[in-house]
Amino acid sequence: MLVYFRLLSESFGFAMNALRNNKLRTLLSLLGVTIGIFSIIAVLAAVDSLDIKIKKDLSSLDKNTIYLMNRSFGPSQIPQWKREQFPNVKYDEYIYLKGAMDNTDQMGYQIFTKRESIKFESKTVSDVNIVPVSYEFIDIQGLEFEKGRFYNESEANSATAVIVIGAEIAKSLFEDEEPIGKKIRLYGQRFTVIGVLKKQGSGAFGDSNDTSAFIPVNFVRQLYGDNNKSLVNVIIFKPQKGIDMDAYKAEIIQKLRNLRGLKSGEIDNFFINVLSGFTDLIDGIIGKMNIVGWIISGFSLLVGGFGIANIMFVSVKERTNLIGIQKSLGAKNRFILFQFLFEAIILSVIGGIIGLLMVWLIAMVLTKALDFEFVLGLGNIFLGTGLAAIIGLISGILPAITASRLDPVEAIRTGM
Repeated sequence: MLVYFRLLSESFGFAMNALRNNKLRTLLSLLGVTIGIFSIIAVLAAVDSLDIKIKKDLSSLDKNTIYLMNRSFGPSQIPQWKREQFPNVKYDEYIYLKGAMDNTDQMGYQIFTKRESIKFESKTVSDVNIVPVSYEFIDIQGLEFEKGRFYNESEANSATAVIVIGAEIAKSLFEDEEPIGKKIRLYGQRFTVIGVLKKQGSGAFGDSNDTSAFIPVNFVRQLYGDNNKSLVNVIIFKPQKGIDMDAYKAEIIQKLRNLRGLKSGEIDNFFINVLSGFTDLIDGIIGKMNIVGWIISGFSLLVGGFGIANIMFVSVKERTNLIGIQKSLGAKNRFILFQFLFEAIILSVIGGIIGLLMVWLIAMVLTKALDFEFVLGLGNIFLGTGLAAIIGLISGILPAITASRLDPVEAIRTGM
């Protein structure tokens, strides 16, 4: 064991010597490994960070949450022209299903509408994500409050002009003032602020509660009507835990088909989107992104492997005389083989570490600049280091075998 520690130490010394004596050549040869490891780990870290963010944003929702609407979360076999003819779900359908569906924990109604500006005195916040929802939304979404509350059933049903705002909106409009009870302008009317949400950070899908404002859905219904094609309506179901989801979805389909008067043989003119299906779709996209990252980065690693092999072949040629002397003094072929293999691995790992440091630095900069946490996990660090070592091992095997098979007499004579 002591021999191998000494061998590793000598190999490290030779690797450092190669870096010192041939800085430009070595650095250019290591560039391929550095770029390859940087590319792979950067893609994996970015995808992992996105995955963590998505799961964090969806953690407050039950994966069995169902979204009933005229659009599909994923690909559909129904032609687009036919999907565009599907009617919006209606508030009356929400009221009917709320009374007709069994095994339901919560059911809410939401309208997706365009962004607006909110004003308070001389201050204006633009591009605000307006979220018109029924009062049950707080129990479905699990909203957390910095101060104040969500609107109740009475306020929601009577379309009271109350509003719950995100942390960034509150900061921009009120700074250090108390926002609760203040009147702000939206849709040309005054809304009373009754709640401020806790700061969430940037959302994985672009929107964030920090830049969102929640208002009673009936207010928007009174403003736009129930048949406005520029809006997208959705009924949200939160089933009770442990129920048969297939049977639950079948019950929704049957009751809505009966309500809409759809005949046997006619297709459903609505979509039932289950959140678990959406997360599976996201996982599939993330998996494909990882594969693409590996393919692109693989070319850099291939170039890096050739660079390491080039360094080692040159190193064998430069140290032919030394190899001959080592063999004449009793060094075994295995000793020479491991010496060059360790050297190739050490050089490759150095290139990999440089690539990992670049990922870490860029992740730190982007985290601060974009308010999005880029995570370089231990798993990716070990993966990057391991990949670099494997590249070094594969690239160094031929030069190491060549060195170990040199005839000591010929090696000494060649080096003289």
